[in-house]
Amino acid sequence: MNTRKVEEYIVQWLIDYKNQNNINGYIIGVSGGIDSAVTSTLCAKTGLRTLCLDMPIRQNLSEHSRAKNHIKWLKEKFGTSVYSNAMDLSNVFKEFEKTIPEEKIKFLKTHALANTRARLRMVALYYFASLNNYVVVGTGNKVEDFGIGFYTKYGDGGVDISPIADLSKSEVYKLAEYLKIDNALIEAKPTDGLWDDNRTDEDQIGASYDEIEWAMKQKKLGKKLSDFDGREKEVFEVFEKHQNNNLHKMKPIPVCKIPNKLK
Repeated sequence: MNTRKVEEYIVQWLIDYKNQNNINGYIIGVSGGIDSAVTSTLCAKTGLRTLCLDMPIRQNLSEHSRAKNHIKWLKEKFGTSVYSNAMDLSNVFKEFEKTIPEEKIKFLKTHALANTRARLRMVALYYFASLNNYVVVGTGNKVEDFGIGFYTKYGDGGVDISPIADLSKSEVYKLAEYLKIDNALIEAKPTDGLWDDNRTDEDQIGASYDEIEWAMKQKKLGKKLSDFDGREKEVFEVFEKHQNNNLHKMKPIPVCKIPNKLK
């Protein structure tokens, strides 16, 4: 990947989008992860108004610290075009949690509540977007958005534009190094930050991003599960399971088309 050219292309793409759509700037949720760090830096490099929103919900202290430090770095590097707001949504989430009746299946309740955190953040992002005539900038990469659907529908998947969604996770890391993102962000284990424990993305997925990227390439080459054995077979099976389960996220919403003769 020609990192410099890719960076320039995305920055110009963001500028062109702003000029073509009569908006005032961008808003992005900064989580303390590599994807939001890279995306917010690309937005800042446009020189256009960029609002970084810090939205902890019972957040791991290291994640929250990385998010705050990255926002501070952006302000120092790019000046007044970058500014921030902080909204601690922990109490909002707590009140919502109180209203949930006990479920028979604990996992489903817990997983649904994890997704609710992402959806509360989406609500906050769109509040400020509406207030300022900004667009909500997505931080999903190609592996998450189009490989295994590893995001919350109408949560972190609820966005207006996606600047890095055509980059694999490994390419995002290369871009992060080129942009001189803080090593603490580059070295941190990827996590969606939606849980009260320290589980990582790899814990949830069952494979690393490098392994999932490998599986995506094999699928594109027309390979099948029967072509592999050992760990490769396990990884390919994990990839296919997530892809099949999350197809509803990666395809357009089905519309019931009424035949003309019935209208």
